[in-house]
Parts: sequence; structure tokens; C-alpha cells
Amino acid sequence: MKIGFYPGCSLESSSKEYSTSLFAVAEKCGVTLEEIKDWSCCGASAAHSLSHDLSIALPARTLALAENQGMTEIVIPCAACYGRLAASQQAIINDEKVHQRIEGYIDLKFAGSIKLLTIFEFLQKYIFPVADQYIVNKLNQKTACYYGCLLARPKDLTKLKHPESPMEMEVVMEKAGATPVDWAFKTECCGAGFSMSRTDIVAKLSGKILEDAADRGADSIIVACPMCHSNLDLRRPEIKKQIKRDIDIPVLFITQALGLSMGIPAKDLGLDKHFVPTGNTVSCIVKKEA
Repeated sequence: MKIGFYPGCSLESSSKEYSTSLFAVAEKCGVTLEEIKDWSCCGASAAHSLSHDLSIALPARTLALAENQGMTEIVIPCAACYGRLAASQQAIINDEKVHQRIEGYIDLKFAGSIKLLTIFEFLQKYIFPVADQYIVNKLNQKTACYYGCLLARPKDLTKLKHPESPMEMEVVMEKAGATPVDWAFKTECCGAGFSMSRTDIVAKLSGKILEDAADRGADSIIVACPMCHSNLDLRRPEIKKQIKRDIDIPVLFITQALGLSMGIPAKDLGLDKHFVPTGNTVSCIVKKEA
């Protein structure tokens, strides 16, 4: 079974472990991910500040390429990338003038026919139906499922059932044998793209997230957004200075946690690539009872 795959910039660089763990889980379950050939940056959070048409054209080019390559579905793991591609497709489908203008920019025909899958939709549709036969371990710990901004907003694009209090990630973690905690910061902002320009803001916002997770007894934080992972993992020294507290809770991508439950080795999931060591999470794995 082949599904189209759009990595975006982060999964090719700073969040390579997200891509690595997704491919490992997919392969385990007999799913082949086919990367869109000649894909380009989606524009992330910056293109729209320069040009509205540019923010539509950049993702549209990639989607048009995927259509020309015969893809009917593509999974877009990065929350920011998914938002940009989905918004572009929606803008073009809903306005014929925009449609014609964007096709002129990208010099490609664009039908808007491809189904875009969030990481949750992909897991539910292609991994869950066969996952039970591959899950051999239990992630025997408490996890704080963190959605941040882009996985939950805007609600007409993200397709979460309850965007103010989503539970899609919790379902995945329960399948992996973890116990999701009930906490207050699952959809709060981590500071997003201010990581470089205003690290103090990121440290303050991310610090509140880490403190609440720790106070609720979480052993790990689970994410599905490269930007959130970077802020919560990479910025730990700045966070410590801001909140005057040393919190060593590791931050894992959802596919890494699920992969551990499937018995995939930690190194094959990229768990050695994090700034905050993930050894405690790996050591919590217990064999699932037959």
C-alpha cells in the first residue's frame, strides 16, 4: 500500500527523527510512504506576511506535482505544513479567480483533488487497523499530550473533533499502553516562531507548559509538531532560567512513542537525537501481556 508523503523542511532537517519514526512505524505496518518528487517549501509562517498569493502558490505547486505523480492521498505530518497546504487547497477550490491566478504563477494545472491527511488521520486510517498485531510493548508511563496551536487551529482546517479539548493524540497513546494525564496546557502556545527572535517569550510560554505537565505527574510530553518539539526540547536551558526550575521531562514525537510500543529499537526511531535525554521513557517499556 502506497501513500503520498510531504516532509516539508523540518522533517528533512531539524526534526529528522519525526520522519524517521514515521517511516519506521509505517514500514512495520506494511505501508509505503512515497515522497512527492521535487516538492518545495510550503511557506510556513512567513510567506503570507510578504504576499498572500505567494502563500497560496508555494503549497499549490507541491500539490499540483503530487496530482501529476498520480497521488490521491498524502500525509503531512508537520502541523505548520499541513495548515499551509490545506489552506492553499481550500482557497483555490473556493475561488475560481484565485484558481486561475495561481495556476498562472506555478505553470501547472491544479485540480485540488488530493485528500490531505493529518498525522492523526493517517494513523487512524492506515496504522490502527493493523497496529494491535504489532504492538508488543506497553509505554508504562504517564504522558502529557500536547497539541499546541497549529494542530488545533483553525478548526475548519485541522479537523479535530473537539479543537478546544482534542483527544486524538490520547487515543494513540492509550493504544501504546501509556496513561494520558488530564492537564490545562494541551492547546496553549509554546511561542511558535519566536524561538530565534524572542527566545525569552518562548522560554516563558514553554516554561508554563512544562511546569503544568510536571505538576500533573507526566513522565513525558508527546507532540506532533516540529516547532513545538524544538521549543520544548531545544530551549530547556532558557526555560530553566525563566522559571527557576529544572524540569527533565523528555519530549517525544507521537510516532516515536507508538514505535516503541511496536518494539522498534529506540535508535531506529531517532530517540538519540533529542536534547533532553529520552532514556527514562525507553526504560519504562514493559512487555505487553499475551
